[in-house]
Amino acid sequence: MMIITQKITSLAYEIHDGMFRKDEELTSSQRGLAVRRMPSLLEYLSYNCNFMGILAGPLCSYRDYITFIEGRAHHRAPPGASGKEDMPCERAEPSPNVAVIQKLLVCGLSLFFHLTISKTLPVEYNIDEHFQATASWPTKVVYLYVSLLAARPKYYFAWTLADAINNAAGFGFRGYDENGTARWDLISNLRIQQIEMSTSFKMFLDNWNIQTALWLKRVCYERASLSPTIQTFILSAIWHGVYPGYYLTFLTGMVMTMAARAMRSNFRHYFIKPPQLKLLYDVLTWIVTQIAISYTVVPFVLLSVNPSFMFYSSWYYCLHIAGILVLLLPVKKTQRGKTPHENVQLSRSKQCDERENSLGQNSFSTTNNVCNQNQEIASRHSSLKQ
Repeated sequence: MMIITQKITSLAYEIHDGMFRKDEELTSSQRGLAVRRMPSLLEYLSYNCNFMGILAGPLCSYRDYITFIEGRAHHRAPPGASGKEDMPCERAEPSPNVAVIQKLLVCGLSLFFHLTISKTLPVEYNIDEHFQATASWPTKVVYLYVSLLAARPKYYFAWTLADAINNAAGFGFRGYDENGTARWDLISNLRIQQIEMSTSFKMFLDNWNIQTALWLKRVCYERASLSPTIQTFILSAIWHGVYPGYYLTFLTGMVMTMAARAMRSNFRHYFIKPPQLKLLYDVLTWIVTQIAISYTVVPFVLLSVNPSFMFYSSWYYCLHIAGILVLLLPVKKTQRGKTPHENVQLSRSKQCDERENSLGQNSFSTTNNVCNQNQEIASRHSSLKQ
């Protein structure tokens, strides 16, 4: 049900912001072209109820889905020297066999770890009375991290298997990289290496449940005029369900995210150079991030109120208090009112956009491309009129 809700809102977003842009520059013929892009009833039901995505997902945009259904995904040419996508060309359909085999191997390892290690290291042991009474603080910290590390493979198994099934059907082809190798990560839902090596809360969230995070970004974060981070976390909690542990996790995650953002804005620019100092900073932020993530998601696993508060009280709510104290600190501003962290993020995002354009990633990904195409068509028509 949640996946269908996601798909309906995603489709509505695409129709509103891509297919039916009512720019004054659009001519009646262009609007007629937009109307013809309106999905038929069969296309609408096919997108929302397709067998591969209705159970475990992952969520995909309507544009990506219909491109795959119509068999046009592998006909796209990579971007040219200008960075714009060239005209479609005939191209042999790439084989997903290698990608599917690799993802099935990841599934097997994840399932093995889940059936063995996660039972040996249960998350519930963090609130065991004997453990709380006898274990030292370093032992509690290490066990918290290891037990939550052991709880993640079941998610790795489910999402990677869903991704492999879609790839086996031919869905998920993103394009070719600079070496001409086919990429099958269009609808991938996680990046395991980046998750385990995250040095910030944002880096973890950007690589965990990727398609749902993109959906939340499009329908909430980019549209919210007041406190988009808070609104997005609240919507994510509501979307997950009614267990109290979900709400405790996302409320805690909201505090941790904003506190981590403030810390990086205030201090990260002092540790960029020399490389040895940057390495030390990365190691410290990795340790802090992994502990903070584990501390945050314990209620997500325990689900109930009493066990969750039992855990947090055993830790004296220390990270909650630390996060709130950090939020009380002033955040340094740079020119144009942006924080150093925001400036770094903007420059990185520009570099990522250029790299993605060179790899042809933006050929299929989001409906923003539809918006850009409509604007480009409108500008061309206006120039022709002149």
